[in-house]
Amino acid sequence: MAHKKETYKDELYGDAVREKILEFAEEGFDSIPEDEYDEWFMRFKFWGVFHQRSGQESYFMMRLTNANGRLKPDQLRAIGEVARDYCTGPADNPEFGNGFVDLTTRQSVQLHWVKLEDIPAIWGELEGVGVTTRSAGGDTMRNISGCPVAGRDEHELVDTRPLLERFREDLRGDDELANMPRKFNISVTGCREGCAQDSINDIGVEPAFKEVDGEDVLGFNVRVGGGLGGKKPRKARSLDVFVTPEQAYDVVRGFVELYHDHGDRDVRAKNRSRFFVDDWGTEKIRTLLQEEYVDFELQTAGTDIREEYTYNAGKPPAEGKADHVGVHKQKDGSYYVGLSVAVGRLTADDAIELADLADEYGSGEVRLTRRQNPLVMDVPESGLDDLLAEPLLSKHTPEPNPFQRGAIACTGTEFCSLALTETKARTARMLRWLRDNVELPEDVENLHLHYSGCTADCGQANTADIGLLGMRARKDGEMVEAMDIGVGGGIGEEPSFVEWIRQRVPADEVPGAIQNLVEAFAAHREEGQTFREWVAETGTEPLVELCEPVETTYEDPYMTDAKQSWYPFVEEDESTNPVETTADD
Repeated sequence: MAHKKETYKDELYGDAVREKILEFAEEGFDSIPEDEYDEWFMRFKFWGVFHQRSGQESYFMMRLTNANGRLKPDQLRAIGEVARDYCTGPADNPEFGNGFVDLTTRQSVQLHWVKLEDIPAIWGELEGVGVTTRSAGGDTMRNISGCPVAGRDEHELVDTRPLLERFREDLRGDDELANMPRKFNISVTGCREGCAQDSINDIGVEPAFKEVDGEDVLGFNVRVGGGLGGKKPRKARSLDVFVTPEQAYDVVRGFVELYHDHGDRDVRAKNRSRFFVDDWGTEKIRTLLQEEYVDFELQTAGTDIREEYTYNAGKPPAEGKADHVGVHKQKDGSYYVGLSVAVGRLTADDAIELADLADEYGSGEVRLTRRQNPLVMDVPESGLDDLLAEPLLSKHTPEPNPFQRGAIACTGTEFCSLALTETKARTARMLRWLRDNVELPEDVENLHLHYSGCTADCGQANTADIGLLGMRARKDGEMVEAMDIGVGGGIGEEPSFVEWIRQRVPADEVPGAIQNLVEAFAAHREEGQTFREWVAETGTEPLVELCEPVETTYEDPYMTDAKQSWYPFVEEDESTNPVETTADD
């Protein structure tokens, strides 16, 4: 029997949902029947509109989309202005104030404290500069990830921008494919670093060579069925298919249609494409793809270049870029400058100022990475020193300390109904404490510390050097926020997911556990050895002992179970809710 959400989608989904959002916005939040919240809020997600968690009634998160993190001139400024003018809530965040922009691990943007009544005006401002929220959430194809410096990378193999744009316009834009069994992620890599992270996507194409008619042809190999979440992560598996750049669209579309037609719509806990690939196997999928979905002969996989992948791969800095932070030369002779934004959160004013700097020193284009960071593109060498001297680049520096450089955090209980713990403000505090109290070897440029507030793993904890997963535990007789601690994850040639070595550690003891572990790494590593390499060599039992939780000088102000209050940072009575919005505000 199909899940009830399938019934909701059969009745109304996709592009048609927009008109209902506009109708509800005009009449006000109270016009949504309370007994229909589940079905309407599920449908709203297709247009990037997510109702925030319990206690924040009538406030929404809005997610934006693009292709491979590319924001054209004026788009970031418009986003920042929307955050400033429409995205302030009833309480301040102690770290970030009120009115901010969140950069995501899918090269996207999220806005918070959005009022339903303001959505038409927000859409007007964003769509006026070419930014859309369509297909940003729900059971559909999400933001398509790619190399953020496509077309600019000095060592790029394939400029994937035309392919990415075609996926965005023709594939995600097809309302006939809007209703997928579950959310679906596509990635396209054209570089040597592997920064689109194909291994954790539902389908990904990655550079490869194949001899065809006596000549080496450059194209892509295809992988399917990757993903994180639910403590059941999967690495994408080879479909044993090589495609030329001209064939890539048809093969990716074919797999999307195949999963659309045959994916499980009954049990939502097991209907992501990674489980579909588990059940069917790649050979059966390839056969059906050839027979019913692609009208040319599929070639077997070519020779990939995965051994060169360095992005979040746990390799030494000398082997290549693990991220896009810093100053890097483009193939046209100009430069891009990657800023490190701690936990991916920019205040509205910072976002607007960054857009101004991109205009003043570069082409105005800003691109977003899968590590929650922005890049200022097309900076001539003559302007580099002046850009680097700008005050904003002292705050969001292209030369961060290793802990900040490697940090990622999801939304957490601040706004997310699934999360078990607060994440972003806590991570900001932990990063400062680790910076001030833990020494790393000089040759360690970053230590990837990823924090997810729940097992959905939006913060990609499974792919971190040190992964943190939000939990709850008892300490001194009361329920407190806690974390599982895992080590040894990474992508690259051979993706590996963290091994969970400590469970339900109270949040105020986690920095001490990390300190003990990292200091052991610094003391016992071989010269030049990375953290991921050291973890693999050390083994589980010693790592469990070394990662000893302990209270330190770090003080965590968010220990109380934040699920029980409407906002983690307020001191009012737990039952107090913010004032609901109305049609006339």
